[in-house]
Amino acid sequence: MNSRRSIVVTSGVAFAVGLIAAAVAVWLVSYQYSRLSFDLLNAVCGEVVEQEPGTRGIISAALKEYTEGNPDGVFHDNILSGLGYRVSDFVGVGCRQNIFFAAAGLTAGIFLFLFTFLYRNRAETLRIRALAEYLEQVNSGKALILSTSGEDDFSRLEDEIYKTVTFLYQTKEQAVQAKNGFAENLSNIAHQIKTPITAISLSVQSMKTGFDGRALEQMEKQLARLTYLEEALLVLSRLDAGMLSLQKEETDVFTLLVLAADNLQELFSGSGTSIDIPEEKEMMIIADMDWTMEAIMNLMKNCMEHNKGGTVHCSYTQNPLYTEIFIWDEGAGFDREDIPHLFERFYRGKNAGEGGIGIGLALAKEIIERQNGTIRAKNRPEGGALFEIRFYTV
Repeated sequence: MNSRRSIVVTSGVAFAVGLIAAAVAVWLVSYQYSRLSFDLLNAVCGEVVEQEPGTRGIISAALKEYTEGNPDGVFHDNILSGLGYRVSDFVGVGCRQNIFFAAAGLTAGIFLFLFTFLYRNRAETLRIRALAEYLEQVNSGKALILSTSGEDDFSRLEDEIYKTVTFLYQTKEQAVQAKNGFAENLSNIAHQIKTPITAISLSVQSMKTGFDGRALEQMEKQLARLTYLEEALLVLSRLDAGMLSLQKEETDVFTLLVLAADNLQELFSGSGTSIDIPEEKEMMIIADMDWTMEAIMNLMKNCMEHNKGGTVHCSYTQNPLYTEIFIWDEGAGFDREDIPHLFERFYRGKNAGEGGIGIGLALAKEIIERQNGTIRAKNRPEGGALFEIRFYTV
């Protein structure tokens, strides 16, 4: 029901109620007028009869001729009642017309009220039917955009139905995307696992013919790769399921970077890479120390793999809005085509190191973004790859 129909219905109800009220008022006024007339005439006739008792019969005859009544001669507490007259006998022609018009107005008011009620009920029925048909279309997957029909009592319900349907469609699309993503992840996982398993199988075949230290070393390397893959996938699955609990507390940025570097010290020493972490004034962020350190380690490791023999640099600044951490290297930088995809799961760029599985950067991004942070990768104008991390204060 649109606003114009609503105005018509409201006006009809108001007009009908007004007619009914007017009819009742006219009837009450007519009755009061008759009551006053009766009391006045009663007082006059009583005074006349008291002064001239002989006029009682004359007054009775005159009143009988005026009202065409049928007096029964019974005397009550007043003279007119004693002569057999009632209040209604003095209504007169004008009052009867008033009563007629009052009855007509009352009848018209009742008719208009019923008509308006039925009209409104029919309009509400049509609105309910339209909403029901829309929900049936939703269930059959043929629903279109719900067109608004103006402001009425059903507008809020209509709006909530549309919001719910929109949310359901979005949820459905997300579920389909998640299903497709899950299938893609399974395919990537199978591919990632296949490589070390194949390498281990070849090493086992080689060792059958005779002990080979290099084969044993290769097996250990591939088993370590499988272990890392298992741990990373477990963390990602817990993140996706919302089961990874992050204990957010005040954490010093310098301490965070130093601990991350200490955990990678063996890898840095083996590759001949150094790391530079200047000590600035104390800067605190709200984050989970262990998991944020895990994310930082993955970024440092990525810089190390593309900058062997060089130096990995770190710096950090803070302002009222956020704390910013920079991690960069002195290598060749990212390939321009790789930058938009660096944080995608299982993505390996053109310059990816041997043995990489494409999970570390995706895991770092997930951990940082779940702690009110952002991360992006770019190339420095001076050369080298740069990771820029921001932890927002609010």
